Amino acid sequence: MRTPSFVPVTMLIWAVAACGGTDEEAGTPAETVQQPAPEVAAPPPASEQEPAPAEQAPVQQAPRQTAAAAYDEPWTPEFTGTVDPGMSYDAVVGVWGEPVAERSADGRQYLYFRNGCEASCGTFDVVFLENGAVVDAIVRGPGHTYSGASSSPPGQEAVATLPMTAGG
Repeated sequence: MRTPSFVPVTMLIWAVAACGGTDEEAGTPAETVQQPAPEVAAPPPASEQEPAPAEQAPVQQAPRQTAAAAYDEPWTPEFTGTVDPGMSYDAVVGVWGEPVAERSADGRQYLYFRNGCEASCGTFDVVFLENGAVVDAIVRGPGHTYSGASSSPPGQEAVATLPMTAGG
């Protein structure tokens, strides 16, 4: 059963009247009872007061820690050459030298090489190996080239590289 729409309004009026809203009969504000102000003790004479605490210097906050500004460090490659799809780890290291970092997950290896534009390019040169063979590379540095179809040459949208199958 639906409640008539006037019931909530009526309840609201009763609630306001009960809380000291308006006097329903006269339509004037309800009488309020004046409470006497609480008595406040006068402060003791200055001779009896405790000494004021020494004024403390404002607390200085340490400067906000921010990451150091990223910048490209000058770099001249010692190892240059072309990495080809299907090359082994050892063959890549033979061409570009030791990577600065390596990661692996799920049978894939990621080799990171200096390129001199880590900050402005946003990445190291990266060689991707799957099942021990090169399947992709991101190359930005001078002297580093990749003969395959990179998923990320400058200005090109990334495209998936299909994993190599055994024997193919």
